[in-house]
Parts: sequence; C-alpha cells; structure tokens
Amino acid sequence: MTRFMKAALASVMICGAGAATAQDLFVGEAGPNRGARGESLNFFAEQVEEMSGGDLSLNIQWGGALFKAGAALSGIADGVADLGTIIAVYFPQEMAPYRIADMPLENSDAWVGMKATDEIMRSNEQITEYLAAQNLVYLGTFTTSAVHIGCKGTAIRSVEDIEGLKVRGVGAYGDTFGDFGANLVPMSIYDAYQGLDTGLIDCSQTYSYATAALKQQEVIDSYTLLNWGQTGALGIFMNKQSFDGLPAEQQDVLLEAGRMMSDELGRLITADNEAAIETMREAGVEIIELPAEERSKLVEEGSKYIDEWVEQVSGLGLDGEAMLEEYRGLLEKYEEERDSQGYPWEREQG
Repeated sequence: MTRFMKAALASVMICGAGAATAQDLFVGEAGPNRGARGESLNFFAEQVEEMSGGDLSLNIQWGGALFKAGAALSGIADGVADLGTIIAVYFPQEMAPYRIADMPLENSDAWVGMKATDEIMRSNEQITEYLAAQNLVYLGTFTTSAVHIGCKGTAIRSVEDIEGLKVRGVGAYGDTFGDFGANLVPMSIYDAYQGLDTGLIDCSQTYSYATAALKQQEVIDSYTLLNWGQTGALGIFMNKQSFDGLPAEQQDVLLEAGRMMSDELGRLITADNEAAIETMREAGVEIIELPAEERSKLVEEGSKYIDEWVEQVSGLGLDGEAMLEEYRGLLEKYEEERDSQGYPWEREQG
C-alpha cells in the first residue's frame, strides 16, 4: 500500500465516519491479534488514543496485511505504514544496536529484559542517531520472553540431541544450535506451524506464549524449557518523517504509551506463559526441563556471539563495549528493583 493509497483509504474512512477527526496512523504488524503481544499492542493503541484525547488513532493491520516480518523495516522507513513492529533478527545490520537485547546474557526475566532494553534504546544517543539515519524513531519494546524449543517426532533432552535436526533457529540462539550440529532452516516463526506440520523442520526455536498464540501445540510432540535467555529485540518503530510531522505533545503521547508497554506486556506475558504450558500439556505435548549441566553448555557456547556483537557494532562506528557495559548495568538495575519492590503489577495489588 503506497502512502497515496493509505491517505485515500483514511479519507474514505473519515468521510464514512462523519464526525471522526482523529489523525489515523497506520500500524504494520506481522503477528496475530491474540496472545500477549497482540494484547500489548492493543493496549498501546488504547493508551495513545486516550492520552491524546482522541486526536490520534492507530489503525493496526494484523497478520502481515501491510508487510511481512521480513519487510517491516523498509515498510516503515518508506512510509508504507506510519509505524509498526520490527523484529531485529531479520535485519542484523540495520538493527545491530537493538540486537543487544537478543544476546544470550543469561537473563530470561521478561520484565527485566524489556525495562533494560527500553531504557538504553531511549537514552543512548548513538542508538538514536543510528536509527534516525534510517528514517526511524524508537517507541517501545516487546520481548519473546525465555527462548525454548518445540519439536515434532523427536525430543531434546540434552545438547547432544540437537545434532542432525532441522531447526528453525534465529540469532545467537540459532547459531548456537548450529554449533551443536543442527541444520538451520531460515523461516519466520509465523511459518513454523506449516514447517513442523509438513516435516520441513523438526524443531522450532520458540517462546511459550507465542507457541499457544500460533497454535503450534497442534503440531509438536515435545517442548524443551531451556531457561537460557530471551529474544528481546522486537518493538515498535515509527517513520521519522511521520513522527517529526506531529506536534510535540502528540510525539510525547506516542513515546509515553510505548514506555508503558514494558509493564503491561510483563504482566500479560507472565500469565500467558504459564497458561501456554498448561495448554501444551492438555494437548499431549511432553514438557521437558533441560538439566542445568546441559544448559551450561549452551551458555558457554553462546558467549562467543556476544563478543561478535561487540565487534559488529564497533565496526559500524559505535562503541560496542560501552553499550554492552551500559546494558549489563541496566539489567542489574531492574533485577534489583524487581527483588526489592516486586513487579509493578504486584505493587499495585499491594
């Protein structure tokens, strides 16, 4: 959909609505309108409309209606959508600084990871400038929560079981699966259902709430809990020209609504992950806890990808070592806050 077509459609909608006066911003989202992330995106849209007093309205196009996950960056930067979700693993260079949230840093707490990621993405001037050069503005972050793996016709009980399997794996986690002998198959998580069902892949790197949201319990036999880390570099970005064209108060609304997503998704995803495990059990999926000694092998093997990230980011003219140090400090900051005060939704409950 071109910017002209988008504007024409918006005009038709406004005329049809009569008195509607809100500025309609188009949002591209490759995922479904269900599950924790879908609910969090809806929450973001509701907050934008409420805090703007109805002056801003988000028209979310779900399920890749505007563009698929692999075309999200250009779709937003080129103005196909005003804003939308970008998954960094599909854009390893363009989203290199953001991919710090994808590194296996032994943090699997969804809320801690999102708060640390959100703060560095907002406060680090190098990252802001790097995104601006691509006509992008960061608004807010999601997370997959902890990385796990679902399989059909097989099960992973040790790292040795990975060898020879056809695996949908992405980022440092997928590379580590490859180091242990997996045959990596490039595939979106949204296509993994069909891949598992047809035998194109044996296993898919996945996340509990997403497995249930995408109904993958229908096509897996086993689900191994790795408790290794998370993929946190996926979030909402806006076309910089569209953002700069808004009044300052509306820009602030979008930024604040994006900031609020971390707490809301943290609450939602914690509950949804627990429910997803029960959904899988009820569907007959074997739930396996990877032993600690096997997990340590993943951690050790995956550490080299952190060093590679630092080298990559530094090669782009950014200070990779300083970013890594800053991010580790933010993880510690929010771990301490969680331990001393509890999660925000628990504080509200008293």
